[in-house]
Amino acid sequence: MEQQNWRGRQVLVTGGASFIGSHLVDALVERGAQVRVADNLSTGLIENIDTHVKAGRIEFLQVDLLDPETARLAARGCDVAFHLAADHGGRGYIATHPVECATNLILDGTVFRACHQQGVERVIFASSGCVYPTSRQMDPTAEVWLAEDMVGPPYESDDLYGWAKLMAEMTLKAYHTQYGMKTASCRFFTVYGPRCGESHAVMAMLARAFARQSPFVVWGDGEQIRNWTYVDDIVEGMILAAEKIEDGTAVNLGTAERIRVIDCAREVIRLAGYETDVKKLLDMPSGVLNRAADTSLAASLLGRVPQVSFNEGLAKTWAWYTATKDADDVRLLVADEQALLTHRMGKSAPSPAASA
Repeated sequence: MEQQNWRGRQVLVTGGASFIGSHLVDALVERGAQVRVADNLSTGLIENIDTHVKAGRIEFLQVDLLDPETARLAARGCDVAFHLAADHGGRGYIATHPVECATNLILDGTVFRACHQQGVERVIFASSGCVYPTSRQMDPTAEVWLAEDMVGPPYESDDLYGWAKLMAEMTLKAYHTQYGMKTASCRFFTVYGPRCGESHAVMAMLARAFARQSPFVVWGDGEQIRNWTYVDDIVEGMILAAEKIEDGTAVNLGTAERIRVIDCAREVIRLAGYETDVKKLLDMPSGVLNRAADTSLAASLLGRVPQVSFNEGLAKTWAWYTATKDADDVRLLVADEQALLTHRMGKSAPSPAASA
């Protein structure tokens, strides 16, 4: 499927009102695709796609895809499906909401089955770096690159969220092997950018800096290494995976940069133009300590690796954040985080700006 052949193609985007999903919708509309969005708006925002809806450029269904008949209705008549719908959040959410994360097992299976029943030609799945073995990611001093073939027996994914993503990858592979459905899985590595919510690490830090939090809070000791990937690179990678992968292969969509949490915090503070100490909360969830993608398979199969450097993407995201957010609202958000931290947040659900 060449890029120009998206014109007129019927495409389903589950979770299409979400942060990443809405950017994917933008790109598909620009390519001339006929897009249907299915989203329950539990975390997605209609504002993210409202201009397309009002202009009649896309079809929007506010539905619960856990219902099999609803999932079949969403998939009906579509040539391609991008499945991004999921129960998800930042590290604090994953650590405290295992049941909700496990619900993704039901959701993914229901959507894949509906796509097969409705004759959808291709299914592209939004997977995660959380499928990788946690034991390979616990030494921040080691230079570790997570290559796709590291995921295998004995499996060792990151919490129930990671296990659900792994099971979905394996299910899609089975649909290709048994029924010939064209499938691909894209492993995301810590995506950020405009429209991302403050439950994710970079955005939480942007909120703290916008509120001029002092001291500036980070979870853990700050030595954790992440592979933050700008949303435009994720979208381009997903579309290329739809064009070039058919056999269920999983491919990393991450950068070659290894960024420490503490360095991200310092760059955010610099962008905000103030000086403050960084307070490390050592007893808060911080996840694995060393997560960075090997991009060689993406280069080989997709002919492209992420193009936006972390500093460039962070500056773009800061510009969007400060142009679109109300300073008083952000200060209240960060103040609420402080109240929860005072009462040892692990006893309750994380605040929207808590996961860094």
